[in-house]
Order: sequence, then C-alpha cells, then structure tokens
Amino acid sequence: MTYSILKAIKPLSLALVFFAMAFAAPVQAQRIATVDMNTILESIQEYQDAQKELDRIAATWQQEVAKMYDEIKSMYNRYQAEQVLLSDEERKQREDEIMEKERQVREYQKAKFGPEGELFQRRKELVQPIQDRVYAAIEEYANERGYDFIFDKSSTAGLIFNNAEYDITDEILKRLGQ
Repeated sequence: MTYSILKAIKPLSLALVFFAMAFAAPVQAQRIATVDMNTILESIQEYQDAQKELDRIAATWQQEVAKMYDEIKSMYNRYQAEQVLLSDEERKQREDEIMEKERQVREYQKAKFGPEGELFQRRKELVQPIQDRVYAAIEEYANERGYDFIFDKSSTAGLIFNNAEYDITDEILKRLGQ
C-alpha cells in the first residue's frame, strides 16, 4: 500500500517541479539602487540659498510671534496688578481683550507656519523646482541604466540595509553638474 502512494506522489512531485520552473524562468532580477537625496540637495547652491532664505523668513516671523506673546504677557501682568481696582465689567473686558489677542497670535502663527501657511508656500516656490530637477535626473538615469527601484537612503522610510555598491549619489551629482 505504501508503495502505491509513493508511486502516485512521484508524478505529482515532478509536475510541481516543472510547474515551478515554467513560471520561474520569465522572472528576472530587479535592479535596485540607492541615492542620498540630502547629499545631492545640500551640494546644490540654489538649494542652499533657498534654505537660507526660508530660515531667514521663519526667524523673522518667529520674532514677531515672540514679540506678540510678550505684549500679551505685559497685558496680563497689568491686568493682574490692577484687577482688584477694576469693576466686574472692566475685568471681563480686559480678560476678553487678552483672550482676543491670544487668538490673533494663534491665527498669525497658523497663517505663517501652518500646513498651508506662507512658509509652506514659499518652500514650494523656492525648493520644489530644485527637487523636480533632481527627480528628473534620477528618473532619466534609472531609465538609461535599467533600474527598477531607487531608494532614498537618507530617509528612514523602509530602507533597512544599504550596500554601498548600489549607491548612485555621486553619479547623479555629476549629472547635475555638481
């Protein structure tokens, strides 16, 4: 009885092996490379200038916010000192003024630093064209060399191991004239 089971299993095993070989043959190895986007962007003077401009703008706005908060603190300190001398109506008015000023500062911060704020818009204006140029150079390189995937090794999103042999950062820099 065991002999008949083995006899039946042999053709099935052979069929599975041939089936696996038939589908494995067309599968080709994928070409993968890595690039360090931080190194590339930091080597482009236009990008460095854009970053300096964005930092300058952000620092200016941050100083304005700090000045506004100092003004609120001063209003609050004055209110605390004069509170015992104020009528209920005057106290309520001062409290409302302080709360309104805080609301205005939060709105200002959101308008300048929020996800759709002015700093974000300036970043898009100044940095996006540079990034687009770099991505175009990488895509052109990948198409010419037959790469299937190119990962950014400066980002921690999903890249666990990097063999330096596949790093094309220097070649992309050359292509960009850096």
